[in-house]
Amino acid sequence: MTTELATKTCKPCAKESTALKGDAVKKLSRQLEDGWRVVEEHHLEKEYSFNNFREALDFTNRIGEIAEKEGHHPDIFLSWGKVGLKIWTHSVGGLSENDFVLAAKADSVK
Repeated sequence: MTTELATKTCKPCAKESTALKGDAVKKLSRQLEDGWRVVEEHHLEKEYSFNNFREALDFTNRIGEIAEKEGHHPDIFLSWGKVGLKIWTHSVGGLSENDFVLAAKADSVK
């Protein structure tokens, strides 16, 4: 499933931008595929499962390419058959729309 979020592009946050909270976070999180967790309205987390290390590594590399293209980089945790992503916007100290865009793009390349 590709959502509208996956078609968007990450945009640099304005200097005065603040982290999203409340209804804005809820609205965007409903647009993500299952498995994403909003943690304390600060970051997004999801763990993906794979059949082996190679599949997990290939997915990690696809995420890396997306991150470079978007200029928005998640924390990536790679292990045998698993990849974990943790996403937030450092410049606002929490969540921005960019985090949800990157999450949707990650799901689209699974």
